Formats: sequence, structure tokens, C-alpha cells
Amino acid sequence: MPESNSHHPPAASPSPPPPAPISQTPGPRASRLSQVFEQALARTLRANSYANFAGCFPTPARHVPASLEGVWRQLNAKLEANAKAEFDDIIAERDAVAHLNELDRLVGDARARKEREGENAEGQERIVAHTLGAEDLYKAHLTPYLQEAQSTLNARLEATHAENAELAQTVQAQRLEIERLLSHLGLVVSDIEGAASAATQFSRQHHIRQDAIQMDEEVKARPGL
Repeated sequence: MPESNSHHPPAASPSPPPPAPISQTPGPRASRLSQVFEQALARTLRANSYANFAGCFPTPARHVPASLEGVWRQLNAKLEANAKAEFDDIIAERDAVAHLNELDRLVGDARARKEREGENAEGQERIVAHTLGAEDLYKAHLTPYLQEAQSTLNARLEATHAENAELAQTVQAQRLEIERLLSHLGLVVSDIEGAASAATQFSRQHHIRQDAIQMDEEVKARPGL
């Protein structure tokens, strides 16, 4: 009975580690946002004081102040509850806590990177922009554009040189072809001239032979000969 070969699937390549989960616990910015909202809401409710509210309803305030104060308290409580509920809905809908926590992380990374760069740059002279002269500032602003333009021109010049070299090779090949054709044409002309010369000589000899035959016939035609 043949032995069955056990097949082991190849080991999967290790996948990159997933990004660190963003904490849903409010960080500094998310906490500050909630604090600012609470302070703004508190100022709004303080602005709607009972004195201001009663000033809008002088008759009930004079005759049934307790009832009017109860209405005022219910109104403020309803306003506060609705504002907080709407704020919480917006925070949840926009995922504001996670985004603000991510912003905190990015800012922290940037600060740490800046501190590391500052430590690496210790002992090196730092140039402050406002201490530079007009010409230095002018050059500093234009240098990147000039370098880019120089790179573009160099690339175009290299392409033009390559095209010129290819064109020169084409012209040289055409010149050699013309010289070859002219040489062949010279041989053809020589052959034609030789043929014409031979034809002329043959024609002359033919005329002489014809004249001799004619003279011989004339002599034979004379009587007594």
C-alpha cells in the first residue's frame, strides 16, 4: 500500500501589526471641548435668569410668582437637557473623541520629533529669517524654483542631444546610401557609354561593308566585265 504523503500548508507570511486602537476615553482636547461646552451652556442658562424671565411676564410674576418660577425652572432644565443631548449626539455622530485623541497623538509625536531634532541640532548655528538681508531672502525663496528649472532644462538638453545624435546617424546612413547609389550609377553610365561606342563602331563597319557590296554589284553589272 503506497504511503500517503502528508501535505502541510505553507506558513502564512506574517502580516503587519494592526495600528494601535484609538482610545475612546476623552483625551486633553476632547475633555477641553466638553469643558468649553459646559461653560458656554452655563453662561446661557445664567443669562436666562428668573429676573429676566419674570420681566417678560410681569402680570404672572406679580400674581403667581411661584408658578412662574416653576415654569422658568422647567424651561431651563429642558433647555439644558436638550442642549446636552444634542451635543452628545454630535460627538457620537462625528466620532469626535476618537478624532481628537488621534490629533493629540499626532501633536505629541510631532513635539517629540521636534525635540529630537533640536537635540541633534545642538551646537549648530541656527539662522533666523528676520536676520537675513534682502538678497539672501530673495535667493532663499528663488533657489528651489531655479533648481527645479535647471533640472528641467538639463533633462530637455539631454533629450535634445540624444535626438541630435540619432538624427546625425540617420543623415550619415543616408549619405553612405547616396554614395553607394552614385557609385553604382557611374558603373551603369560606363556600361552605357561602352555599349554606345561598340554600337557606333559596329554601325561604321556595317556601312563600309554595305558600300563594298554595292560597289562589287555595280562592277559586276557593267557589261564586258
